Amino acid sequence: MTTPIRILVVEDDNDINALLCSIIRKSGYEPQAAYSGTEALLHLANGTWDMVLLDLMLPGMSGEDVMRRVREASHVPVLIISAKLDQRTKVDMLRTGADDYITKPFDIEEVSARIDSQLRRSRRTAEPSSSKELRHKDIVVDPEARTVSVGGQPITLTAREYSILLLFLSSPKKVFTKANVYRSAWGDEFHDDDNTINVHMSNLRNKLSRANPNEEYIETIWGMGYRLRT
Repeated sequence: MTTPIRILVVEDDNDINALLCSIIRKSGYEPQAAYSGTEALLHLANGTWDMVLLDLMLPGMSGEDVMRRVREASHVPVLIISAKLDQRTKVDMLRTGADDYITKPFDIEEVSARIDSQLRRSRRTAEPSSSKELRHKDIVVDPEARTVSVGGQPITLTAREYSILLLFLSSPKKVFTKANVYRSAWGDEFHDDDNTINVHMSNLRNKLSRANPNEEYIETIWGMGYRLRT
């Protein structure tokens, strides 16, 4: 028997929550409604989820706080759906660990397509390409255990950051364009969304740098893309 794909919908507006749950059901997935940040955390603590759809303006605990709590304990894909339109909020949420950001009012087909895209990427990332450890300088990635260490010390990456690092380590000498990175880590075609890639690349670089400030691991090849620094 196939295990159903379960998606937690955290949205305090009854009508919008019901609409999102309807979109999820029509795609063949199983939704669970939550109407506050506190309720969302209870569901997250007591169940296994394949994705979280998260509003930011929630009663009690804010969506931003829920996002941080989710990332402390899980790599589950998080899709923000919010009326907050400012670029600063979008960038901050991506830096915090959100995988995608859709603004309200949203298009039903777009939400459905982005859910499918996130789930495809998440399933692909969860399948180790090899049980053999991948190494570069003092970085060690164990695809089977899905662990990353720098200089022998474990570091925590989001699912997206892990996908990007795994891509680079799979072909250490290759220059990856932004389209290459996006297709691999997002599981979708690249549509010139430079800011999304820049934020995740910056997050990954910062985490590696904090683990070993004396080393540079990823370099930008201007006009072309990125590659591992030798």
